[in-house]
Amino acid sequence: MATPQSPVCASCELHAEAVFRVEGMDCNEEVVILERRLRPLAGLEALSADLMGQRLHVSYDAAKLSTAAMVDAVGQTGMRMWLEHEGPGGSGTDVQVRLRLTAGAGAAIALAVVLRAWPAAGAWTGPASVALLLAATVAGGIFPFRRALVAARTRAVDINVLMVVAVTGALALGEWLEAASVVFLFALAQWLEARTLERARQAIRTLLDLSPQEAIVRRGGADERVPVETIGVGDVVVVRPGDKVPLDGRVVDGHGDVNEAPITGESLPVDKGPGDEVYAGTINGRGALEIAVTRVGRDTRLARIIHLVEAAQGQRAPVQAFVDRFARVYTPVVIGLAALVAVVPPLAAGADLTVWFYRALVLLVIACPCALVISTPVSIVSALSAAARNGVLIKGGSFLERLAEVRAVAFDKTGTLTRGEPRVTRVVPIDGTEEAELLRYAAAAEARSEHMVARAIVARAGELGIALPAATAFEATTGMGADAEVEGRHVVIGNDGILAARGIPAAGGDVADALRREGNSVVWVALDGRVAGVVAVADPLRDTARETIEMLRAYGVRRVAMLTGDHALTARAVAGTLRLDEEHHGLLPEQKYAHVVALRGRGAVLMVGDGVNDAPALAAADVGVAMGAAGSDAALETADVALMSDELLKLPYALRLARATVRNIKTNVVVSLVLKAVFLVMATTGTATLWMAVLADTGASVVVVANALRLLRTK
Repeated sequence: MATPQSPVCASCELHAEAVFRVEGMDCNEEVVILERRLRPLAGLEALSADLMGQRLHVSYDAAKLSTAAMVDAVGQTGMRMWLEHEGPGGSGTDVQVRLRLTAGAGAAIALAVVLRAWPAAGAWTGPASVALLLAATVAGGIFPFRRALVAARTRAVDINVLMVVAVTGALALGEWLEAASVVFLFALAQWLEARTLERARQAIRTLLDLSPQEAIVRRGGADERVPVETIGVGDVVVVRPGDKVPLDGRVVDGHGDVNEAPITGESLPVDKGPGDEVYAGTINGRGALEIAVTRVGRDTRLARIIHLVEAAQGQRAPVQAFVDRFARVYTPVVIGLAALVAVVPPLAAGADLTVWFYRALVLLVIACPCALVISTPVSIVSALSAAARNGVLIKGGSFLERLAEVRAVAFDKTGTLTRGEPRVTRVVPIDGTEEAELLRYAAAAEARSEHMVARAIVARAGELGIALPAATAFEATTGMGADAEVEGRHVVIGNDGILAARGIPAAGGDVADALRREGNSVVWVALDGRVAGVVAVADPLRDTARETIEMLRAYGVRRVAMLTGDHALTARAVAGTLRLDEEHHGLLPEQKYAHVVALRGRGAVLMVGDGVNDAPALAAADVGVAMGAAGSDAALETADVALMSDELLKLPYALRLARATVRNIKTNVVVSLVLKAVFLVMATTGTATLWMAVLADTGASVVVVANALRLLRTK
């Protein structure tokens, strides 16, 4: 949308940005025409096109250039453009007119063929059939001719220019049926291509339809239905059973089971009650919910996901850049070859000029690389849309390609391979302190800590009904533990490191090691400088952890490693249970980074973590994956791939989708190039006709788009 900002200089130039939708921008040649038409406009500062999204992003000086002037300029190219937030102007009659003209051309050709084959019609059938074929050529060629004129004025050679030249040449040779058939097939194939492309674009637009346009707001004790855009942070909305949640918020009253599939891809509903967070676009099941709004507009989780997916679609993958470079060379080379075919044989060998001129026209039709150019972006857009629909957010085509190359995977342990829900499994006194007394001191010292292990210890004390005394002089030591004064006693609680740092003699090592071999993490509790006992805490493995690792290996992953800050014995117990290839324990963030760098020597590495604590390791990996990103702003922003839920099985799904996408792209490129090569040979040997070339060119576009759309069905 147009967003003029404050004047930035003495001359009061108004710098603004606008996002337009462009109808008819279906190929790279149309992008070139738009750029050449708009760049000369005074006040235009920057321009970028998103072909698959049919969007145009423009930066301009609002004092010199208006959005209306840009819309008019694009209208002169035969395309339609409108500001994204306003919706299309007119009624879309151009599309209907084109379809009617194409149908009319087809009917005229059919009637002409019948007349030619009907002896009873007599001598007048010749002129009548020619007139019908000319009418068909004009009807089907109106729109391509208009686009060809615009392309010629901007010095761009696109498929419309090539088609007009080819058809004009066929008419000059007296090939009336050939000319009419070429125009009809071209118009029909372009319509089919546009329809097929629209299916790919619609995949992401379905996300936009997830949020309702209106919602029920409780104001002054009364409920009223209002447009969603009028609702502000702090308002309370009422979501009835079966309704969609309009905005992000927190439940203040009521209970319901909410389907979060639009955000996380998980089909099972999640129970929600007071204090729980809910997201826009999710669907309430049974029970009414009253929700205090916490995010509105573009700040909602759904809006940010849509924005990130759209931005990802606009990013170019390396293979796409290669295809575009190839296409820029291919077209002028084939046009040059067509000129040589038309001129050299007649001049050098006295060959029939008409025959070789016709072959040159066939080559011109083959010169447009539309199928080749569209083969890559449509596959990537389909894959990104399918992934988003299944709760996997991939930030762009480049990451999709890298994901397909992954040969080693490194996991953080806590919250990734494990559930991130530690529980106290045992409390073991060492110096004779009562078990309940030991837990009381430990929980009192940890009551002011936000660490998940501390919360587990406090929760266990609460379950046993232990009243906690107040702790004073609390001091946390990052990565080690904490100190506190409880009822006049100095309490030290944490790992081996904090005992060493405080000079407390070790005790109970055999007990701790036995607990660690069972997969527990050990928390030491020292009272007044002596070890009083240990609290064993276990974080259960995710139910699908082993299955996920087995599937990753089935998809070609050769090494699976675990990087954790936990103790060696605990790490080895987890690694043994999951049958990992390697585990590295006692690691600080910078050490995780070093291990990921070392793994990259064995192939592309994927690192899975929480997106915050593992940031260095995620950055070092070829692909960084954040778990459970639906509730984390940081994870959404920092990771290359975000799994919106905590379901590990989405990881092998993402890997399989990426590899299917790369296979799809390679297939599309090969199909496009092979068809071009075959028809280049057929054209120069005289075995291909104009209408066959049209079918091969535009038909190839339909084939590669349809093939790419299969990715939308990847489960």
